[in-house]
Amino acid sequence: MLNPYAIEIKDPKEGELAEEKLAALKKILRDMGSVLVAFSGGVDSSFLLKVAVTTIGKDACALTATSPAYLESELEEATALAGKLGAKHIIVDSNELTIEGFADNPENRCYFCKTELFKICSEKARDLGIRYVLDGTNSDDLNDFRPGSGAAKELGVRSPLEEAGLTKKEIRYLSKKMGLSTWDKPNLACLSSRFPYGVTITGERLERIKACEGYLRELGFHQVRVRYHDTIARIEVLPEMLKLFIDGGIREGIIKKFKEQGFTYVTLDLEGYRSGSANEVLKAKVDKKSAS
Repeated sequence: MLNPYAIEIKDPKEGELAEEKLAALKKILRDMGSVLVAFSGGVDSSFLLKVAVTTIGKDACALTATSPAYLESELEEATALAGKLGAKHIIVDSNELTIEGFADNPENRCYFCKTELFKICSEKARDLGIRYVLDGTNSDDLNDFRPGSGAAKELGVRSPLEEAGLTKKEIRYLSKKMGLSTWDKPNLACLSSRFPYGVTITGERLERIKACEGYLRELGFHQVRVRYHDTIARIEVLPEMLKLFIDGGIREGIIKKFKEQGFTYVTLDLEGYRSGSANEVLKAKVDKKSAS
């Protein structure tokens, strides 16, 4: 199956603009002097760590916080990449399910999670004498509902990719030029995002989602989400992948796996994968309020 994130920037002007933003990012990092990157191993934080290590060397390090909502495979990849880049990599055990209010899954759920993460990062940064904590927010992220950004502002966390105006497309383009294996990696989001707001998040439910998504990835679906709706599992894949579900063998295998995980019904979202689909209910509320 073709990877939809294997994109190219072919317009020379677009490439020049990306390089200009990269130069701006490097200046930001040099001015900071020493940084600790909140490192998930995704496209953005990997690119940021690479540029930070290249720009300020040993004064750049990474921190990854494990949790029930973070895939073990992602931790393995993050650890391997940090080692390849030659970055000091700190791994801290964390569990957002123990944070008061988080498991209730309110609309500002990410605020609780990011507050916990950034507090951990800030404490480690102070212990190491590091001046700044950074996250991988890019300029495209400003177009979505992200309550975690409030936690970043409160705790003084900087977002240099966004400050430099770098878009996701530009980050993928520059990552490929630098030889980063993450350049065409699918978009990541913690497993807690699979639950509609107000639906309780538990460790057992996270494991069920983890198993179902893992099975779909084994089948070759690069970008996938399994949304939890009690007895119903709603599958999101990229629109061009929807036709693969016509194959009886694939479909039957998915149904069997999902029912083994306790789901009664298995559904396919015909609109396909889209980032932040859980926030569509919030937009609907706003639209309804505006219309009344």
